[in-house]
Amino acid sequence: MTEKISIRFFDDREVRAVWNDADSRWWFSVLDIVGVLNNQDKYTKNRNYWKYLKAKLKKDGIQLGSGTNQLKLTARDGKKRLSDVVDSDGVIALAKNLPNTNANRFIEWFIYSEQTIDGKSKSKAYALFESSFINSIEVGTIKGLQQIHSYLFGGLYDFAGFIRSKNISKGGFKFANAEFLAQTLADIERMPEDSIDHIIDKYTEINIAHPFMEGNGRTARIWLDLMLKKNHARCVDWSKINKNDYLDAMRLSVADNTRLKSLIHNALTDKTTDRETFMKGIDYSYYYEETE
Repeated sequence: MTEKISIRFFDDREVRAVWNDADSRWWFSVLDIVGVLNNQDKYTKNRNYWKYLKAKLKKDGIQLGSGTNQLKLTARDGKKRLSDVVDSDGVIALAKNLPNTNANRFIEWFIYSEQTIDGKSKSKAYALFESSFINSIEVGTIKGLQQIHSYLFGGLYDFAGFIRSKNISKGGFKFANAEFLAQTLADIERMPEDSIDHIIDKYTEINIAHPFMEGNGRTARIWLDLMLKKNHARCVDWSKINKNDYLDAMRLSVADNTRLKSLIHNALTDKTTDRETFMKGIDYSYYYEETE
């Protein structure tokens, strides 16, 4: 089985998934789904509820999709353990058989989330790891940033890969003025990459510049990782950085990026060619952009 791992987020809770080459499909953690639908984070309570529900479904003659399977999933302690999983049909059947108010909303999220622009872009981001294109991206340059943006959003936005010509703002903060953006980006491109802190400074400045109309964060985080990989044989394990901590640090970084540097330093890993680290990084990167 090829190690393809994915993490989906529903109401800030993880739903882990693993790809099985033997049957060419994604399989999703039953306990994660039970926890999401019951608003429950405790493993033992989710396990006990699943044991009860599984027995009840069997007694009632209800089959979950093609049935449950067991595959290895990474637990919170980092170890891989055999876990009950269901396929896409099984996820929907399971949700329908859990009597709570979250079920319908969860089913709608599960069915339609991958058909959105973000969902389609995320699939492209996954594919980037397998593509030879990743080796042709100019590291640390504005052209390289545009290459990443074009890859992620090509066919989804008509401005994919193009530097914006309009002024934009978010939460009352105005990003770099479009009139002077070309010079701003040229200055950022010349920033040094000789230390990890200098690369984080460069990443901070590209965020303040926000060169694209949409998709800046997702593009810049890949850009950052490529710089870290090329210059220091490191990348960020984004799953180690809490969403709210990251967003707070990014807001503060406009004046002082000390907090951001601390978060990134604590999440650095030398697993620069590890598929699971990359896939989880994409999952978290897109999760950061989800609005409440």
